[in-house]
Amino acid sequence: MTVATIDTSRPLWEGADWDYDKVRRAYDAIEVVATRDLGLDTYANQIEVITAEQMLDAYSSIGMPLLYKHWSFGKHFARDEVLYRRGLRGLAYEIVINSNPCISYIMEENTMTMQALVMAHAAFGHNHFFKNNYLFRQWTDADGILDYLDFAKGYVAQCEERHGLAAVERVLDAAHALMSHGVHRYPRRRPLDLRMEEKREKERREHQERMFNDLWRTVPTKGGAHNGLSDRDRRRAVLGLPEENILYFLEKRAPRLHAWQRELLRIVRHLAQYFYPQRQTKVMNEGCATYCHYRIMERLHSDGLMTDGAWLEFLHSHTNVVFQPEFDDPRYGGLNPYALGYAMMQDIARICERPTQEDRAWFPDIAGKGDSMAVIRDAWANFRDESFILQYLSPNLIRRFKLFHVRDDAREPALTVQRIHDERGYREIRQTLARQYDIAWAESDIQITDVDLTGDRKLVLEHRAMNQIVLDEDDTRSVLQHLADLWGYEVSLEEVDAATGARLKKHTVGPRMILGA
Repeated sequence: MTVATIDTSRPLWEGADWDYDKVRRAYDAIEVVATRDLGLDTYANQIEVITAEQMLDAYSSIGMPLLYKHWSFGKHFARDEVLYRRGLRGLAYEIVINSNPCISYIMEENTMTMQALVMAHAAFGHNHFFKNNYLFRQWTDADGILDYLDFAKGYVAQCEERHGLAAVERVLDAAHALMSHGVHRYPRRRPLDLRMEEKREKERREHQERMFNDLWRTVPTKGGAHNGLSDRDRRRAVLGLPEENILYFLEKRAPRLHAWQRELLRIVRHLAQYFYPQRQTKVMNEGCATYCHYRIMERLHSDGLMTDGAWLEFLHSHTNVVFQPEFDDPRYGGLNPYALGYAMMQDIARICERPTQEDRAWFPDIAGKGDSMAVIRDAWANFRDESFILQYLSPNLIRRFKLFHVRDDAREPALTVQRIHDERGYREIRQTLARQYDIAWAESDIQITDVDLTGDRKLVLEHRAMNQIVLDEDDTRSVLQHLADLWGYEVSLEEVDAATGARLKKHTVGPRMILGA
């Protein structure tokens, strides 16, 4: 595709109606701007036009094009459909899949302008981010995810035929409850290759069975002789404790699970790992896509490829996307990641091209550099939300968003404004905001710390509570119940103060049912 092949003598479309020829012409023009002006590097694109009902179906199955069946997906579909039909909620303009080719779903109910906006946003903005950001490159396998989802769907269906729908659902229910605690947080030694998972499944099952037999034959029965595994340090070393990936530990070590149940845990764990980078890059990913769609659509309009009417329609949708309600607005729900991400991309471009003296003092490496897209693409490739905000949030943007640091201490009767708009305050505000996007702070630090193999085989976990904030009692017991069912023995969770190590609370749950029985 080259610029010469695009007819610039007339707009690419007029009016709201779309057809496949218009979509194709718009896609070609968007591709030229994305590669020529923005320097985007993307996977091959696959654009799928779907109905509102199909979009709701994609919602219900966590946005995946292929996925196994589960009752919770139907529940989500029914809820979302009722809300949508009653006009109580809208639908996303698109869903995009981190795969190669990158799949973008656009709704047939969209106008032609919205189809172009969605392609610019998803097929090029998100696509570039998926392909180039280090977290996605490190933790996901875009080439193999579709094949793996197909394998997972078929494997779950086979398990349902062999072992019964209820037995499979019980395992999946428990695995889904623990999904947020089913990721590896540190870089892997070799790239993830999901296409090999189906081939390795049989070999892995045979190996695991040998390993389980060897491990558990050393566990004494009642009245048995004492062996070396009673030593806590040695026991922890043998089992690789502490371990924060709970699903991984259960898959490898749970004594009563069958091979097919372990494979189900592995499938859910791979899905959790697939979404792990997205949880850390919401601001950057949406900021990248929003910045790209604005730059692309702006160029199409300036080149005469969009009518003024289409441009105004686009601006209406774009403004809604990046709208940030004030703190006293009933619609306020925290910082809008689209608004913050887009504003930071714009601000970086401004600092590179039109810096102030303040910018030169705060960002000497990029202020006045000129090539703003090179700086922005480098940020997209090498940062996550927490580090991106810590590196690039400027005093100018802090003032624009009216940010300040408030101390909220439950032991004190009033809130305290700790940091305002001065140099020290800017740095503290930036650090505090960045910390809110650090999953190490935002998510509970829960690890498996011990297993009493020489006694009752109780599984012991520890929650290191930040600021002495303990877990909700009901939610904790519900999740621990799923964990105990998978483990097959009693499970204990101790909550300790992360700063002092003092014990704050303890939860103990026994298995309601033994899933591996």
